[in-house]
Amino acid sequence: MQQQRHTISVLVENKFGVLTRVAGLFSGRGYNIDTLNVGPTHDPSLSRMTIVTRGDDATVEQICKQLSKLIDVAKVIDYRQGDYIDRELVLVRVAANGQNRAEICQMAELFRAKVVDVQPASLTIELTGGESKIEKFLMLLKDFGILDLTRTGQVALPRN
Repeated sequence: MQQQRHTISVLVENKFGVLTRVAGLFSGRGYNIDTLNVGPTHDPSLSRMTIVTRGDDATVEQICKQLSKLIDVAKVIDYRQGDYIDRELVLVRVAANGQNRAEICQMAELFRAKVVDVQPASLTIELTGGESKIEKFLMLLKDFGILDLTRTGQVALPRN
């Protein structure tokens, strides 16, 4: 059985303790969460959790069934069953000096990233995109020296 990454969207009611119950379901059954992103939707009574986890199809199917049984869960979508759009945001602070600053800015421009802060010894860059785009950008920045980094984790919506 092959373990692969799966993206699951969970619409939940905006109530105290919902995140704890969802995280508890994963930890209680020994499932790992690669990324977890939670935010409000257009409906103030609902939030969307986007969870990326690893497992075979049977494991992910079981996770979805267990999530559906939780109180305060309105809807569970396993994105392997349909077409979806996903994005992630990264902020990265990279070492920059007079010699390499222009090169870093050109690289950011190629990736459609934005320089959001300039300091004497560093640049902070914001990049939004799919996981592979972000990974490639970060790989190229390693040679300059990544000083700090934060990622939002994946967010996703169905195309239809």
